[in-house]
Amino acid sequence: MLGDLIVTTMTYSSTVQFLYGLQQHGIKLGLDTIRALLGRVGDPQRRYPLLHIGGTNGKGSTAAMTASILQAAGLRVGLYTSPHLIDFRERIRVDGELIPESVVIRGVEALRAASAPDLAPTFFEFTTALAFQYFADCRVDIAVLEVGMGGRFDATNVVEPLVTAITTIGLDHEAYLGSTIEAIAYEKAGIIKPAVPVVLGRIGEAAYRVIEDRASDVGAPVWRLGRDFRCEGTSLADCGYFGLALHAEHLHCPLQGRFQLDNLACSLALIELAREKGLTVPDRAIRAGLEQVAWEGRVEMVAQDPAVIVDGAHNPAAAAVLAEYLAEWRQARPAARVSLIVGMMRDKHPREFLAPLLPLADRLLLTQADLPRAATGAELRRLLGDDAPSAQVAPTPSDALAMARRSAAASDLICVTGSLMLVGEIKALLRGDSLSPVRG
Repeated sequence: MLGDLIVTTMTYSSTVQFLYGLQQHGIKLGLDTIRALLGRVGDPQRRYPLLHIGGTNGKGSTAAMTASILQAAGLRVGLYTSPHLIDFRERIRVDGELIPESVVIRGVEALRAASAPDLAPTFFEFTTALAFQYFADCRVDIAVLEVGMGGRFDATNVVEPLVTAITTIGLDHEAYLGSTIEAIAYEKAGIIKPAVPVVLGRIGEAAYRVIEDRASDVGAPVWRLGRDFRCEGTSLADCGYFGLALHAEHLHCPLQGRFQLDNLACSLALIELAREKGLTVPDRAIRAGLEQVAWEGRVEMVAQDPAVIVDGAHNPAAAAVLAEYLAEWRQARPAARVSLIVGMMRDKHPREFLAPLLPLADRLLLTQADLPRAATGAELRRLLGDDAPSAQVAPTPSDALAMARRSAAASDLICVTGSLMLVGEIKALLRGDSLSPVRG
């Protein structure tokens, strides 16, 4: 196992601080470094089958559902996602359990030794290599990987998966992925591999044409939501899935929001295709796995009286989905009021993000997550201008939550959104936990 022979004086805190230091060097797109590093530790990613899930929104929920179903089938499952909300170890799990602190310490130290003297892996490359090695050491039966950003040059894109999925395409990370839907679709399509089936979620025609071209070039069969598979129902409380071979009705999953129907459909299409590749997943495991899904930070209720929900939406497409949920909530409770607590990174678009949300909110509180690249509340208010003249600024998330609660009745709703980093801080406040510093 990687790191077994390593003697180190590092602590978990100092190890995470080391990783945090790597984040300050920014993002470097390309696969040469991660390939070289993995080669030096024996290419652990080749020792187990994988499912690879990309997309602008929905990929984390889809990965969580898929991993839960596979685990319910009796398989040993690795799950790699990003970012984390509170603890760095949330990114790397086996059978739902976080990677142990001691393994993080030894693994990072071993990867530092393997990368010397000529490789300089980024934070995400270090983390991805750590996940691959941990899954190999745990002898997982299968791993579910969420793409970090984009796809073509993402560090996870060194794998040869059983099946690939792209859940949605929308504007996000334009500085790295491009400023048009077509450019972003091209980057996302980079995870499509020769002859590997690809599942496509709710993707517009412009993006679909780009992805279809890539799939055709490499001979990858395409399964498309609405054409080849679909979910029916008004929520995950009671819905049905209809694919090419699998038909399942009266499914139940505890995740909130009608938008999760699309993610569920993509997850079950992945399962169908993986079964065709020889993976044993009984129908009963699908039902049991969905009932056990837990995925933090996505339309998640974290407090009551008043209700507090957190949602990591951070781009206009995700805001539109959250707005659908809030509209349904308001329709069911016409006398209740909604307070929005919003914090965003400086490279996001607050006016476009808040456009569908502001008509549903009675109060807007702007705050700043504890990260250097987060916009201050005052900066957000200036950017919003006349769009939100009554917006209030709260210096910290703690201040924002206290302000919202002071004026809220027990029947009201407080919605925290704009950044998974802000969601993590609010959850940590409510739980009394300390935050792991690396959360990007």
